[in-house]
Amino acid sequence: MTDEDGYFGESVAATYDESSAEEFRPEVVGAVVDFLAGLAGGGRALELGIGTGRVALPLARRGVPVHGIDLSRAMVDRLRAKPGGDTIGVTIGDFATTKVEGTFSVAFLVFNTIMNLTTQDAQVDCFRNVAAHLEPGGRFVIEVMVPELRKLPAGQTVVPFHASPTRWAFDDYDVATQQVSSNYVEVVDGHGRYRSIPFRYVWPAELDLMARLAGLRLCERWEGWTREPFTSESGGHVSVWEKPAA
Repeated sequence: MTDEDGYFGESVAATYDESSAEEFRPEVVGAVVDFLAGLAGGGRALELGIGTGRVALPLARRGVPVHGIDLSRAMVDRLRAKPGGDTIGVTIGDFATTKVEGTFSVAFLVFNTIMNLTTQDAQVDCFRNVAAHLEPGGRFVIEVMVPELRKLPAGQTVVPFHASPTRWAFDDYDVATQQVSSNYVEVVDGHGRYRSIPFRYVWPAELDLMARLAGLRLCERWEGWTREPFTSESGGHVSVWEKPAA
């Protein structure tokens, strides 16, 4: 990878909103914003991986001051081009280590973005970075999938998740290292294009330990943004850790 925007450069940013259209549905975004606005109260929010502003823009319209961190200038350019996008502060950088001014009542990472940090050390650094930015009593929220290893028969490493006449997509797991790549093959005008993005999957209990290392403690865990109970059958979770007030 040589693009300064990481794996979310211009070619991805140009179609990101359309390719993630399900996540942009009003009922989906509304549930996220309701949850986060309730935690923010009258305080500021910090979004790690702010991207094109799917959550930040409606959250700001709810009266919550939002600041973002993102490595991809191409994604942030899309945010800036949207109504209200020029009023949201964004710092360009790696959200595991990048510092911004001030403190926040809530920080959040949504839509599996914690997995964009591809080492355990980087994920731990992210928790420590967030803890340094939270005010006492502040909350850190992560939305992320539960690793889908139950879908892997013995000896298999690939889980397909999309198939159509012009597009195929699959995840490729390495269970020894907790590495997974999402791979996309597209055919446009008779020409094939392949793209692969690496991730590191992470377990709920592992995230809890990372939080403890950063001085945070788990206070909520749900299956989704409308607070459905998290169970052994849940495919993802929304977890909230708190920075102690004392």
